[in-house]
Amino acid sequence: MYNSCSPDAIETHKIGTINLESLGTHILLDLRECDDKRLDDLDFIQTTLVESARLAQATIVGHTFHKFSPQGVTGVVAIAESHICIHTWPEYNYAAVDIFTCGDTVDPQFIAKYISESLGSRNPQVRQLNRGFSTTPTAPSHA
Repeated sequence: MYNSCSPDAIETHKIGTINLESLGTHILLDLRECDDKRLDDLDFIQTTLVESARLAQATIVGHTFHKFSPQGVTGVVAIAESHICIHTWPEYNYAAVDIFTCGDTVDPQFIAKYISESLGSRNPQVRQLNRGFSTTPTAPSHA
């Protein structure tokens, strides 16, 4: 199995004077005004996240989900490219989703859109970050 988080999958981005070696894309997805019944349905949440990974052609290596009492679901789909996680609050019609992918074989925006539409969010917010490390030399700090 190819690990898309390996060193040969690194991209370099210039941010001002900093070179960022990007190891992957991290999406933080706030889904507001979702269908509360879907948010509280363990099977629906699990199917949605697993299907989002499958349709994005991610390599699924495992998953686990849990139903809370009296309400809410949490879960993670581990993919070779990294992970897709969710935590739901049906009482607020809200879900927090975390999507992290390495390399360029899986489109995290596709996954975000699929999950958002599946949960019926009428007010999604997407924040995208390049994750990695700086390769620009910095002066030593003097504390």
